[in-house]
Amino acid sequence: MKAVLIPFNQAFKDRLIEILDRMSVRGFTMWEQVQGRGTVNGEPHYGDHAWPSMNSAILAIIPDEKVDKLMEKVHALDVETERLGIHAFVWNIEKQV
Repeated sequence: MKAVLIPFNQAFKDRLIEILDRMSVRGFTMWEQVQGRGTVNGEPHYGDHAWPSMNSAILAIIPDEKVDKLMEKVHALDVETERLGIHAFVWNIEKQV
């Protein structure tokens, strides 16, 4: 099992959930409003008067065999509209109850 954390501009929400649905990734946790900024040239998402946009984030625990496909789909969204911002990070899950 792998954990996949996907921080994303809120504009991606519906498309990202659609991707998860098509891949039969049923379980995930979503935070609707998270703040941050990209590491290279991403604009801040602080929800304030200067930087009003916000990000969201999804954490999904998925089988290893689904990771590459999900990463490809997230990357395709990023390439399509780079200025919005979406990333995905993967790490191992050692135990689950």
